[in-house]
Amino acid sequence: MAQKPSIPKGTRDFGQVEMARRNYIFDTIKGVFSLYGFQQIETPAMENIGTLMGKYGEEGDKLLFRIQNSGEKAALAPEKGLRYDLTVPFARYVVQHREEISFPFKRFQIQPVWRADRPQKGRYREFYQCDVDVIGSDSLIGELELIQIVEEVYRRLGINVCLHINNRKILAGIAEVIGAPDKMIDITVAIDKLDKIGVDAVNDELRERGLSDEAVAALQPILNLSGSTAEKLAALRTILASSEVGLKGVEEMEEVFGLIETTGVKLNIELDLCLARGLNYYTGAIFEVKALDAQIGSITGGGRYDNLTGIFGLPGVSGVGISFGADRIYDVLTELDLFPKELQSETQILFATFGTDELRYALRWVKALREAGITTEIFPEPTKMKKQMGYADSKHIPFVAIVGGDEMAQNKVMLKNMASGEQRLVSLEELLKALKS
Repeated sequence: MAQKPSIPKGTRDFGQVEMARRNYIFDTIKGVFSLYGFQQIETPAMENIGTLMGKYGEEGDKLLFRIQNSGEKAALAPEKGLRYDLTVPFARYVVQHREEISFPFKRFQIQPVWRADRPQKGRYREFYQCDVDVIGSDSLIGELELIQIVEEVYRRLGINVCLHINNRKILAGIAEVIGAPDKMIDITVAIDKLDKIGVDAVNDELRERGLSDEAVAALQPILNLSGSTAEKLAALRTILASSEVGLKGVEEMEEVFGLIETTGVKLNIELDLCLARGLNYYTGAIFEVKALDAQIGSITGGGRYDNLTGIFGLPGVSGVGISFGADRIYDVLTELDLFPKELQSETQILFATFGTDELRYALRWVKALREAGITTEIFPEPTKMKKQMGYADSKHIPFVAIVGGDEMAQNKVMLKNMASGEQRLVSLEELLKALKS
């Protein structure tokens, strides 16, 4: 009995239409990254498990895909795992190649990552991230440029978004003033789920994680702060007056919003004190971007990390970065029907022929068009014209050049516009002009 073909849950095949759309996303994002002076690198799909463990929090560690060692010396080889994100491998790369790079180092990566998560809508076990980071500078210009990149990427893609921003120093300050300074990680992991599970469930989890009823009660008015950004920051200055680290976070947010105003960023930005991001390595500003017109989770996220390279032997090197979730962006563009229609076909013209002589005649035209940079196909056999036209229709090819005996005799082809049905006899020069226009 033949084996039924299948793929692992949480993974997907991508056909030609999907790949054209994915490449549109990648090319758009890559173009914006390059505009800001970021350069591309790549790291291996697998890392030593010690590189990955302990960097993503308790819940993140559970989602690591481990790779079983094989070969003659399998028992002696370090255990490996598929990368969970691109940031930790980047930190490892910076330390390992620090003699070869100049700081501040501005890099981007567009590669797949893997998480042993429960597959559901918008959440996959294998998915692409498009990461952009600058490392080796404490300047908040880094945060500003990432915000500008978010604005430009989603402007080009036509997606209306809101960027939520907070600061882990503010969260650390909140933990201090409610009397639970040792529970900052527990607080951030819990409140990061506020949008998903609601305030009551978050409060229950906080208690389960060891926070007293008094600390949970003290947290509520902070999480429910309302008003403009300036009003929220002013209120935080009062609330966090006794916390040095909390006030430092407020100052950083004031500076970031000042830079946003100075540069005229038009992006919809919200200071969101419930935003925590569960990853342990964040130490400063944190970001999440959500689509306003689609029901899906975060489509971009990131933040500032002050000592991620320290665990690899290079302490005190600050960085900031964000990651665009290409698969979720794909789902949003599909749901909102925002992909450009011309992506349906990369082929501009198909040559359809009535016989062997016509096929050979057409090959010279095909060569000339390709040399002119025009994406051209020729149906490989002179079969029934209905079949050749059906092929052009199935691939959404906008033009067909029909070659019969009469066309050959005049050294021309019959050019058919597949959308309008219009046909006209054209020379090679006229065909080139028509396709380029």
